[in-house]
Amino acid sequence: MKINVAAIISIVAGTSSAFAPHLSHARTSSSLLMGAENGSEDRRTFVTKSATTAAGATVAAVSGVAGNPPEAEAAASKMWEPIKLPFDDTLYDIDFDSETHGYLVGARGSFAETNDGGKTWEARSFSNLDAEEEVTYRFQVASFSGGEGWVLGKPTLMLHTKDGGKSWERIPMSPKLPGEPTSIVSLGPSKAEMTTSQGAVYTTENAGRNWKAQVKETIDATLNRISSSGVSGASYFSGSIINQVRDTTGAYLAVSSRGNFFLTWEPGQDFWIPHNRGTPRRIQSMGFIKGKMNNGLWMTLNGGKLLIAKDTPDLTKDSFDFVDADIKTGGYGLTDVAWRTDDEVWAVGGSNTMYVSSDGGKKFKFDKSANDIPGNLYNVRFFPEFGNMGWALGSNGLLLRYVG
Repeated sequence: MKINVAAIISIVAGTSSAFAPHLSHARTSSSLLMGAENGSEDRRTFVTKSATTAAGATVAAVSGVAGNPPEAEAAASKMWEPIKLPFDDTLYDIDFDSETHGYLVGARGSFAETNDGGKTWEARSFSNLDAEEEVTYRFQVASFSGGEGWVLGKPTLMLHTKDGGKSWERIPMSPKLPGEPTSIVSLGPSKAEMTTSQGAVYTTENAGRNWKAQVKETIDATLNRISSSGVSGASYFSGSIINQVRDTTGAYLAVSSRGNFFLTWEPGQDFWIPHNRGTPRRIQSMGFIKGKMNNGLWMTLNGGKLLIAKDTPDLTKDSFDFVDADIKTGGYGLTDVAWRTDDEVWAVGGSNTMYVSSDGGKKFKFDKSANDIPGNLYNVRFFPEFGNMGWALGSNGLLLRYVG
């Protein structure tokens, strides 16, 4: 599929009655009211009680621990402390637009706001969204900047706010969009950048009313063209893309759903460039060192291995020079890695395992912060712009705050 760089995708799909009781053909978005979940326990309990019970049984079976999971306060390390949340669903993303104000999103319609830097969180819900319908949404991405915010969910849902979350509008998506929205980044007043599961990259300057394509062709089209062009190693480039990661300059990494290759894209390029993983193990996750491609890349592999390439990558090369980090995971997979400083690096993974390096990622040691809490950690993130505060997100409503 070709995507014209100059093409403009107009979003004129109809609104959803779940978000806007009064349908109007003259509007391209629908307004939502957000407020505290008064009586939220009663609303959620009926819908989620059986699911929560089943999840607890599964955790007990996997971990070998009978009964309910231990309290969050059971964390054994002072490097991270657990934060109490108003729900116990899997957490997917967290973002702040100031040192005190931020949002947390997760499974089954989990949506929480903080106004004290994350010490306490209050559940939020949309007043005109039925409780049973609300829990069917999985909010996966949140991005805020200067009081303006964007949220992505599944089934396909895009929300936008201009007033720090006091009110929201639903942005309808065009049926011609190649793939499903997978990430969005707030870039300023009414501006954002969105990617899709097919590798399309779009920008908007009018709060999502129109989107302009930045890539000429989807990843599928690029792979088909390369595989048929006789390029060396083209047989490795097959499959689909499961996620994209953006650095602070607008460059992207994408990993194949099979874990057998990865791709890169920088602003101004017409298409994504595929690269061999350079190892027989499957890629689990990838990212940028300190949030920038020029600082290098990190890659986690099946079986708990971590590779790091600290030199500025040459994107014209078929593969990069990765070096094995000294980390003993016991086979637990690593899901995310983040640099707090040039020397302090954190890695998180399955069974709530955490590892820290004090030499820039050469050697890691085990951290006990979540050792006694059942579940898995999926995301670790630091905010240099807000005092370098750090957060780790996981299953069963686990949120850890970095305390050093």
